[in-house]
Amino acid sequence: MKLLQWIRSILYIVQVTVAMPVIGLAFAPWAMFSKRGAYRACKAYAAWAMWSARWLIGLRCEVRGTVPDGEVLVAAKHQSFLDILMIFHALPRAKFIMKREVLWTPVIGQYAKRMGMIAVNRGKRGQAITQMMADVNAGRVEPGQLVIYSQGTRVAPGISAPYKVGTAVLYDQMGQDCVPVATNAGHFWPRRGLYRKPGLAVVEFLEPIEPGLDKRAFMARLEDEVESRSNALLHEAGWRPSEGHSRS
Repeated sequence: MKLLQWIRSILYIVQVTVAMPVIGLAFAPWAMFSKRGAYRACKAYAAWAMWSARWLIGLRCEVRGTVPDGEVLVAAKHQSFLDILMIFHALPRAKFIMKREVLWTPVIGQYAKRMGMIAVNRGKRGQAITQMMADVNAGRVEPGQLVIYSQGTRVAPGISAPYKVGTAVLYDQMGQDCVPVATNAGHFWPRRGLYRKPGLAVVEFLEPIEPGLDKRAFMARLEDEVESRSNALLHEAGWRPSEGHSRS
């Protein structure tokens, strides 16, 4: 049975990889002249990836909680490429803060530029935060939901990684609600490797954190809510601590 799931996983990866340039090229004429076209293309790809995962590898996707539709900061747990797809598909107008290297990725990079995503240099934290805030304050980020991964990278289930100060800077200076997001996607779609598990992957939008907290209190609350809820979703999915190795 596991061999069959391996075969299905590889077939899924192949077809979803091929689908990216196919959909990208199909929408290219519209996307060249319209950000709406670029968003439609990426949402179409996310929808295909999630739909095909259900019938090919037995992986269903579910979004829980109240999805924000106004101008908010979204601070999300990041375990897998799958949670990116689920969050992007759920939000009306997501703007991701991403590492600069993504802009050099074929198809993804071109569409990220067209939609005005914010690229930062992870290796220079102070410079990255300064540039990130400059992009926001200069108005290059159109109204929508600004998504940041507070730990700065994908973190596998069972691994501990610090929350970065950039989220607190955005929260403090933007003066908007911050919506935390938890997930268990990494249990099914790992950070590395080809095997994809069947089951129910969840992205959950939690209760907003209103503006006005000091940075330390905000970060403590954000981390506690995201980590505790993500762990609960992992246990709901059947994950056990023995599957990962915690580190400080």
